[in-house]
Amino acid sequence: MSFDRIQLSQEILVAAIGDDWPAEQVDAAIELLANREGKLPAGVRKLPTDLVKAAQRERLVVAMLMAASELGYRETNVQDVIDRAGVSRPTFYEHFANKEDCFLAAFDTSAARLRDKVDTAAQRGGDRWRDRLRFSLAALIDFAIAEPQTARTLIVEARAASADAVMRRVQLLEDFATCLDAEVRELLPAGPDCSSLTASGVVGGVEALLYSRLCKEEFDNLEELLPSLMYFAVLPYEGHEAAREELALEAS
Repeated sequence: MSFDRIQLSQEILVAAIGDDWPAEQVDAAIELLANREGKLPAGVRKLPTDLVKAAQRERLVVAMLMAASELGYRETNVQDVIDRAGVSRPTFYEHFANKEDCFLAAFDTSAARLRDKVDTAAQRGGDRWRDRLRFSLAALIDFAIAEPQTARTLIVEARAASADAVMRRVQLLEDFATCLDAEVRELLPAGPDCSSLTASGVVGGVEALLYSRLCKEEFDNLEELLPSLMYFAVLPYEGHEAAREELALEAS
């Protein structure tokens, strides 16, 4: 069976291996990660062992995201991950105990990056609640567009994985709901006295819509969802008039 091996963006590679090593070694490790066969790049005689291990681990993590998205978690096995990563079976077991262990690592790494992207985007909105919300939702959509396999694994395949994966997924949604509720209470002090469950409902609604699209692999035009998501999120806090204002805006 033929398939594409992992192809990583510069951003993901640098985030994976860090910048604690000399620049030339980091560049070599990036080439190692991006190399389709998982081999050391030509001209590099030796890299630090911990740097090579970090590179190999990230290859396996991204290969798991790819395999789970393409095959489904239940149908994915260790060999599927190894084949896509271009590493040996012993190398896999140096890093992970089994398929579930690798999947959980892939989920945790990806969820952390998503949290960081959404938080960074929210800061652009300053102390304006709707701006913070809009930037956050836009960042979520951009993540799904840029990394559809990762988004599908986080939102869709984690539901079908182990009990630990399901709980991690639940925790990710609860984290977003807690953040939304806190920002509403801080930045909309004159707003309606909503229960914290309102934020959970908003986050759950956003997740359900993305789940539907990603489950059907409908990755095109996801950016067009932004006005509708804003309407849905603003409505319980600021009412119909404010929500309609968001619905009228074009997705950026």
